[in-house]
Amino acid sequence: VQLQAYGGGLVQAGGSLRLSCAASRRTNSNNGMGWFRRAPGKERDFVAAISWNGRYTSYADSVKGRFTISRDNAKNTVYLQMNSLEPEDTATYYCATGIGGLRPGEYEYWGQGTLVTVSS
Repeated sequence: VQLQAYGGGLVQAGGSLRLSCAASRRTNSNNGMGWFRRAPGKERDFVAAISWNGRYTSYADSVKGRFTISRDNAKNTVYLQMNSLEPEDTATYYCATGIGGLRPGEYEYWGQGTLVTVSS
């Protein structure tokens, strides 16, 4: 399975971006999908996850109320709508698919990452 993430870019604080991640095919796992991010010099952190049917979502405390994860199974695509962006959101964002959850080890396939830069 190949994942292609796109939609990153440079935005001013308070602005919005929408990230997309398209999978080449559906996996044989439960097909949860998630977003993680890695800021310069920091560990990879969980951002958001969504179950295979879209019924359940999870968010990191730092993005709750600002970010929304969604998916379109017909397109094998997951989205991350990011509003009220803050400079602290600057990072490379990675999408992943697998069993799902909050830990990187629960994901089997990863995208290449898309850079989000939020200027103050």
